[in-house]
Amino acid sequence: MYSLQFTAESSSNGIVERDFTVGDVPGVLWSPASGADRAPLVLMGHGGGAHKRHPSMPGRAHRLVTGCGFHVAVIDAPGHGDRPRTAHDEQEIAELRRAQAAGEPVGPIVVRYNARLAELAVPEYQATLDALQALPEIGAEGPVGYVGIGLGTGIGVPLVAVEPRITAAVFVSTYPDVLVDKAKQITVPIEFHLQWDDELIPREAGLALFDAFASKEKTLHANAGKHLELPRFEADSAVRFFARHLGQAATSAA
Repeated sequence: MYSLQFTAESSSNGIVERDFTVGDVPGVLWSPASGADRAPLVLMGHGGGAHKRHPSMPGRAHRLVTGCGFHVAVIDAPGHGDRPRTAHDEQEIAELRRAQAAGEPVGPIVVRYNARLAELAVPEYQATLDALQALPEIGAEGPVGYVGIGLGTGIGVPLVAVEPRITAAVFVSTYPDVLVDKAKQITVPIEFHLQWDDELIPREAGLALFDAFASKEKTLHANAGKHLELPRFEADSAVRFFARHLGQAATSAA
């Protein structure tokens, strides 16, 4: 079991932000500066080509901390952020750039690459969860949620499928090709965000992934717009979703 090491800390506007490592995997933990002795934890997964401090990560984290009093954590995916790229990473990224420049479909490359990253990242998230639950302010008995965006969904679906400690999840649509079988294993409440005019992921494919979730409670949020045009208000919807399912009441800050 890898130990958690905090490497930096800052505090502002009622939020404590701590950089950490679990083994050689870097992450960030946002926590309320004051509040209950223990509070639920929400793990997040960033998009492809992004990192733990991409604006979508602290933005969502701050909403969950100030709106619900939760702890929120994200780690860099393999080959992303502060983690070095392997030769395999460089090869896949070069192939992706070549396809983009040639106007060729990038989906097959992204699907293949994301599937490999998920194989590596799922045990890393489980080790991170082990380490964070050892903290007295989180504890091993509290509920855990997950938010995935793009690659974060590609990692999150197989993670939630095998990790019983995660009791609710929000997924933003990604290439579903290798995720349907994993989605069929998920029974926890799901909120699924899909862009109706997505130029990268066919609408029918996104709907098929939503249909595959075996959850008795699952909600589809379909918004007009392209792949990167997810409305900001959906982040607030996720706060309300987790407030319901992780046992805390959202405040007016949500």
